[in-house]
Amino acid sequence: MAEAWLKCSACRKEIAFGGRHWVCSVSTCNRNRMRLVFCSVPCWDSHVAMLRHRESWAVEARAPSQAAWEREQAEAREAEVREAAKASSSLASSGGAPTGGAPTGGDPSVLRRRVVNEPPPARVAPPSASSGASGGTSSGGGGSAPTLADAEREMLIVISKLKKYIRDRSGFNCSDAVADVLSEHVRAICDDSIRAAGRDGRKTVLDRDVPRPRR
Repeated sequence: MAEAWLKCSACRKEIAFGGRHWVCSVSTCNRNRMRLVFCSVPCWDSHVAMLRHRESWAVEARAPSQAAWEREQAEAREAEVREAAKASSSLASSGGAPTGGAPTGGDPSVLRRRVVNEPPPARVAPPSASSGASGGTSSGGGGSAPTLADAEREMLIVISKLKKYIRDRSGFNCSDAVADVLSEHVRAICDDSIRAAGRDGRKTVLDRDVPRPRR
């Protein structure tokens, strides 16, 4: 049984059931799938600095009781099952079939487990920029399309902007090698986001799939 309601989205401190906390006045920060809660106004303020809201304020709120929270979670799960069953019924009536050949009828909970457990789509390397429309090889004769290994070695950080941020923030200099390490972090975050989208049965990574930074 959970001993706390949620954790602060900024410092990860636990917020007790029935406890006082703060939420952002911006509606997109209070969706069910991306519920941002903060244990203090300074934690909320760090979130505003990151997302750069044009106009927002901290709204004091009270966490639900444990019983109310459990009811809310149960209702959310039932709504997901109903949506999955409705989508399956729509596909059946239109003559289609769900992805993966799963049956369109049957127990909705089985369908929901299939959707939640479906792995994210495999990453496919883009075609070579020098390849012709007919599928020819590169102009170098014998060149091949970029592979996943090539993508995992690619620099994802703009070094000039990275150095400027560190210099403006602290006055420190920055080694070029830092960009390689940060690129690894970005790739790891992207992989986590892909897995989160896959668990929801989506093939589009949304902002709510991206892990929140720790400050």
